[in-house]
Amino acid sequence: MLDSDPLCNVLYVDLTRKRFRVEHRQDLFDSQMGGAGVATQLLAQECPQGCDPLGPENPIVLAVGPLTGLFPLASKTVAMFKSPHTGNLGESHCGGRSAVSIRMAGYGAIVITGRSELPIYLAVHGGEVHFRDASTLWGMSSSLTVGRIIREREPGSGLRTIMRIGKAGERMVTYSCVSVETYRHFGRLGLGAVFGSKNLKAIVVSGKRSLPVTSNRTYRRIYRDIHEAATTSPAMKKYHDLGTPQNVLPLNKLGALPTRNLREARFEAAGEISGEAYAERYLGRRLACSHCPVACIHIAALREPHETEPYFYKTSMISYDYEPIYAMGPMLGVGDPEGLLRLLDRAEVLGLDLMSTGPVLAWATEALEKGLVSDRETDGLNLQWGDWKTYLEATRRIVEQPNDFYAALARGVDYASSKYGGEDFALAFGGNEMPGYHTGPAAHVGCLMGARHSHLDNAGYSVDQKVLVERELSPEELANALIKEESWRQILSSLVICFFAREIYDRDTVLACLKSVGYDLDEEKLLETGLAIHREKFRFKKREGFSLDGLRIPGRILETKSPVSNLTEEYIRATLDHVGRVLA
Repeated sequence: MLDSDPLCNVLYVDLTRKRFRVEHRQDLFDSQMGGAGVATQLLAQECPQGCDPLGPENPIVLAVGPLTGLFPLASKTVAMFKSPHTGNLGESHCGGRSAVSIRMAGYGAIVITGRSELPIYLAVHGGEVHFRDASTLWGMSSSLTVGRIIREREPGSGLRTIMRIGKAGERMVTYSCVSVETYRHFGRLGLGAVFGSKNLKAIVVSGKRSLPVTSNRTYRRIYRDIHEAATTSPAMKKYHDLGTPQNVLPLNKLGALPTRNLREARFEAAGEISGEAYAERYLGRRLACSHCPVACIHIAALREPHETEPYFYKTSMISYDYEPIYAMGPMLGVGDPEGLLRLLDRAEVLGLDLMSTGPVLAWATEALEKGLVSDRETDGLNLQWGDWKTYLEATRRIVEQPNDFYAALARGVDYASSKYGGEDFALAFGGNEMPGYHTGPAAHVGCLMGARHSHLDNAGYSVDQKVLVERELSPEELANALIKEESWRQILSSLVICFFAREIYDRDTVLACLKSVGYDLDEEKLLETGLAIHREKFRFKKREGFSLDGLRIPGRILETKSPVSNLTEEYIRATLDHVGRVLA
């Protein structure tokens, strides 16, 4: 790394004492580059073994990478923490302006520890750190309102990032998220609950910096090539045109779209909630993260009549992506496109992770249907497939937690099913709820073994569709393929490159970019670093009690037909055994 690069500055903030300091950690950034690599090391250093995820000692680590602010699509921030949802590694990625703002403020990472006695928000403007009173923001019904108020109070318009929680985070729902700007999130694994446990309502960061490169001419050439690929390649064009919702129809045709808690893998109303349908009927605008020319964020304009005043209408702008559509649509049997948008909007306002909320409500619906719970537990709600209005109310009650049942739902399907039964149809992998892919064994194994238990860890669904539909892989071959891909993704997430751009940022391009900012690496060293980061994450998880041997495999994924035939528990267990040996 270049000596003049402020990336190696780490801002440490103590919420209990209202103090902060900056440490120069060049050794850390030289060896780990940034993002996931640096955040993993800082988490291991700052998080006491066995600590309470909702206790003051659990750190929040935010880290960016050496390409942030310099190259297109290198605009993600990696958050690391101990997850209140799974009890081990918590990792979440977010775009918006988060990464560029942190880098422009002069930091490569921010570490937040402790707990404030009263609600506060942090304002970081370059070298200044302020602890602002957030008592009047606490309890506000909408996280969008919180963002608007902070925008009016803080400087840095156009340069700053605003990260904040909703009521779900305040109530410490273990899968609550952190909303960033508008329509981007640190979702999955409960960062919002960790904010809430610290009485931290929001973080705003801004700054202005110039970033060094080794050669302006070389930098401009690499930048031009990446920008051209991002704006002309078919792989990126699909994200601009329809976005991830274009997955709805192909997965439905394939028989891989989880429907009604995965009782089925095709949804009869898929055409009504597809990317094509939303683009034709509701698309209001497209947005992009900072320093991204693709604009994959699709916003629906939903025009709604006023409840009591005739001829008065409100237009709501609602973000939609494939995973939220899957989770609150087919997973719940909801095929009404406007009803689905209202569900997405409700979760946005409350600050819930949609990918967990959908499977949680799906399990609750089936548990009620099977008589494992009654209307006494549901507090009078008759949960039925497709009834989006009742799901709207159930979503609110998950946050409010009026009784033990909703308090259990607020901790996810693993916990709820351990209390009320129905574990065979409780769709979670390693404690994290199922994503929207029933493509075959690689998708499910990928989530079981992944560092985040996420479909984006190793893209197992892609292995199902590109390889396993054509030929069988032994458990060892599948494990090696998934580990190889996940290890490479540690490099991309350490550089904080959007995974949508993974075909553009191939190994030669990554090496050229790194050389332009002062890293002298070859391909062998790069791959070794990726595998080392992957193993370090696995080591942290094991330290906190995680075991591949003890993973629960939901029976439902074995019962419902997928496009790949060899989906058996024996095959999954054998693959996980090999993963454990390689990562040990």
